[in-house]
Amino acid sequence: MGERIRLGILEDQQVFRESLMALFEDSGMQVVAAGGTVDELLGQLGTESLDVAVVDLRLERAESWAVDSGLRLVELLRERNSGTRALVLSAHREVAVLERCFQAGAVGYLCKLNVSSARLVSAVQQVARGEWLVPPELVVPGRPASAEHASPLDKLTQREREVLSMVASGADNLQIAARLGITERTVKAHVSNLYRKLEVQNRVEMAMVMYQSQPSLRALDPNAPSV
Repeated sequence: MGERIRLGILEDQQVFRESLMALFEDSGMQVVAAGGTVDELLGQLGTESLDVAVVDLRLERAESWAVDSGLRLVELLRERNSGTRALVLSAHREVAVLERCFQAGAVGYLCKLNVSSARLVSAVQQVARGEWLVPPELVVPGRPASAEHASPLDKLTQREREVLSMVASGADNLQIAARLGITERTVKAHVSNLYRKLEVQNRVEMAMVMYQSQPSLRALDPNAPSV
């Protein structure tokens, strides 16, 4: 049996947060930190590492009218290069909000209004394995993922695939350059090639193309050697 998934939970409603903690612990996962605000969660986390962070977007504070955003945690996790994969669990369903989540670095999104406990546990397991969970609202039209169609990724070099994987995970050009040991200028050239070859307009669409071309949504290994 593999190691337990190390989990963080960001949810402002205490009853729901405690229910999530019980659900994940009963499913064999380890809840390392759980808080109602970004600062509370980070304070509990300290130097501990997480595999997955389940993140609510709108966070109301019990002691004031202030409203925090879970996107701040998603962005912080990406900036820290912690390896934590963020799964957003929210009631928002607007396409613009979903796009913003993936731009911030999330790798999955579930609507809390209609997700079952079993589906949520399965989603965390999928994300922990390196898979993506992209809502159908964000699927780029006209790009069927059927095996009978050639994959757009077939047009890419190994290095372009590595860059695409990192773009899809939310990394910016500087972070990609540091991880691959190349210059930012070279990264920009690869990204330009990705725009042209994949016929997309932004980085979110790049992630969607990868999603549709790889039904398993398993991330490409950025540490794989280039050919």
